[in-house]
Amino acid sequence: MQYRQFGNTDLLVSEIGFGAWAIGGGAMIGSTAIGWGDADDTQSKYAIHRALDLGINFFDTADIYGLGHSEDLLGGLLGGRHEIIIATKVGNVSRNDQFTVGYTKDYILEACDASLSRLKRETIDYYQLHSARLSHLEQGECIEAMALLQKQGKIRHWGISLNTFDPYPEANWLMQNKFGSGFQLVLNMLNQKALPLVRQASAAGYGIIARMPLQFGLLTGKFDHDISFAENDHRKNRLPPELVEAANKRLENAWELCKKYKINKTQLALSYILSYPEVSTAIPGIRTAEQAEQNTLGLVRLDAGDMSLISDSGGPGEPDVMELIRSLG
Repeated sequence: MQYRQFGNTDLLVSEIGFGAWAIGGGAMIGSTAIGWGDADDTQSKYAIHRALDLGINFFDTADIYGLGHSEDLLGGLLGGRHEIIIATKVGNVSRNDQFTVGYTKDYILEACDASLSRLKRETIDYYQLHSARLSHLEQGECIEAMALLQKQGKIRHWGISLNTFDPYPEANWLMQNKFGSGFQLVLNMLNQKALPLVRQASAAGYGIIARMPLQFGLLTGKFDHDISFAENDHRKNRLPPELVEAANKRLENAWELCKKYKINKTQLALSYILSYPEVSTAIPGIRTAEQAEQNTLGLVRLDAGDMSLISDSGGPGEPDVMELIRSLG
């Protein structure tokens, strides 16, 4: 495992982090799936232990994942291990069986205390506004809350998990006002919309967390048009057969690189992201010990020509795939 500095902070993070959304289980808000289907807590614990063995020291979760269950699992195993970096998020809320948001000062202060309790920690290493929009930032209460929590010692650093398809307004506002320490954003072989931002933010001293590195598993190469998901798995509506087929066709040339580097598709997808030095860490979802190994071992640095080939395959030449992804949410 290699490690990278998280922007201008004192955090040294593993290049591969542990995305802890899936271990929250198949939670629902009303009839809306907010998880990845049922999860086995025993297997989740094995996954966490194996990740530690492999050198992963960065775990990313949120209070909405499993409606707190993901934080509970991490807290039970990692609460007293202060050499391990835990990042969590605030702002997505289940209220009266409805999915909503909460970015008021009072709500964030209360939610932070609840996360600290579940994580069994006195301080959160990196606290993130979970997809807050520009209007929330400009209103100012969430910024005041983060500053107060930092002053109180309840969080060390803070940032924002940016919108999937338009990350720029919020990121630009924070950089202009010199708020926060990092950005979590989508970057993968199909979606490089945030790549200019990655470079700009890194140059300005912000740490970069690349989320959805495997596009909900689509970039593992294991899905075909027959794939199906349970009702409590959010991918049921996000990965229909037509998207799987379109993505596989679009990446045919890129997948040929697996032969050159003698790696599989998962390794190529993660290697692509980590070949950008500006990226601090990529956080594939991990729910089993086997996935911890698959997402960590055999990664390589791609040469510039191959990076361009992959970027072109995910670029504007064939917008149908990205348009389909966006239409599905």
